[in-house]
Amino acid sequence: MAADLELPLRITVVDPPQGVRFQMQRGRSELVPPVRESRTSLRFDLTVRVGKRPAGTPNFLGPFAQGPPDARFVYVNSGTLAAQADSCWTRRAKVPLSGITWTLIDQARASGLPVETTMPGTGRDGGPTCATVKPIMWHLARE
Repeated sequence: MAADLELPLRITVVDPPQGVRFQMQRGRSELVPPVRESRTSLRFDLTVRVGKRPAGTPNFLGPFAQGPPDARFVYVNSGTLAAQADSCWTRRAKVPLSGITWTLIDQARASGLPVETTMPGTGRDGGPTCATVKPIMWHLARE
């Protein structure tokens, strides 16, 4: 593989707590708002670059890809970490990219569709989801 591939991703946050702002973290501190919001869900569209690690597995790169090369993830921030100064919440959820395979990447490239997943917006305590989101199931978008 000579050059890194561009891979569109879509993350939908389902049933977020009302009144709590969510934003995707880009790099160390930039925040990106959802591209679509409703009362019951938020959608984030982003792009990562994909290279090949020495073992042959995908290596996710770019400003949205966080963490070590063998365990990349993206951050979905909420409350004060999403620039909502008056929030009582200061949270960040890690959405692992590890479930994205070469087969899925090839299907996305052939179809022009993003690879997508959903995550719960509300945690067990009623606040915004935080920590590593499990399980995350990535699949080819239907639209």
